[in-house]
Amino acid sequence: MVNGYQATSLKEALQILAKESVTPYSGGTDLMIDPEENATFLFLARIPEMKNIVEDTEYLRIGAACTFTDIIENELVPAILKEAAAQIAAPAIRNLATIGGNICNGSAKGDSALILFATDAKLCLVSSRGERVLPIAEFYLGRKKTALQSDELLVEILIDRINLSNYYYKKVGARDALAISRVSFAAILNVADGKIVNCKTAFGAVSDIIIRRADIDAMLVGKTTKEAKVVKKEYMAAYDQAIIPIKGRISAEYRKAVCMNLLRDFLESNGI
Repeated sequence: MVNGYQATSLKEALQILAKESVTPYSGGTDLMIDPEENATFLFLARIPEMKNIVEDTEYLRIGAACTFTDIIENELVPAILKEAAAQIAAPAIRNLATIGGNICNGSAKGDSALILFATDAKLCLVSSRGERVLPIAEFYLGRKKTALQSDELLVEILIDRINLSNYYYKKVGARDALAISRVSFAAILNVADGKIVNCKTAFGAVSDIIIRRADIDAMLVGKTTKEAKVVKKEYMAAYDQAIIPIKGRISAEYRKAVCMNLLRDFLESNGI
């Protein structure tokens, strides 16, 4: 027998979380794969505050209970996130699976999480005690481990509204559809007045946590394309040291080679 609650407002959901030991869910696609025995569930899909996709002067705000179909069909969502969402599973799964669930399962293979790392997104975590906004890189603590506390909900994802058009995204899987990433890579690079003003890269399905090294990417910021070519070898070497793949269904050596090839292709596609 399945026990649970169905909240119709954020306030109601937070009150339940504060008093009860529950497993929050919306689409439930991950729960279908690995169901919890004797769990009490909290259904979130009918909470309006978690279903919005809106923008303000600084951020695009995506409700955590938005499905991937919602994201693909919304004109406010940047192309890089739409492309990643469109490669998740099949239409029937995308109609149910949510971006919040993809983040909160704590997997480095999460397709939407990779994009959020590459865009330095922030997460709005709310409990009955208050609200905190956390950079997504600080949310992931290890394989299947996150900073989400037992009485908190991920309510919104905050993405910067600008400088997202020049992107690079590749997902390497065993097949074209319904594939879990073997390696995935996303990057953004922006040039203004002849100089690189923004460079962000992220590698997924490689380690226990998505790899995002802002310190290495900073090597290219402030340089012209010509100057970036001069430090390219040093930049690539830094990532060669930073990327330490884990073994899995495929070898660590394969993952490392694919990562470096994708990084090189990203640079070359931008004239570096």
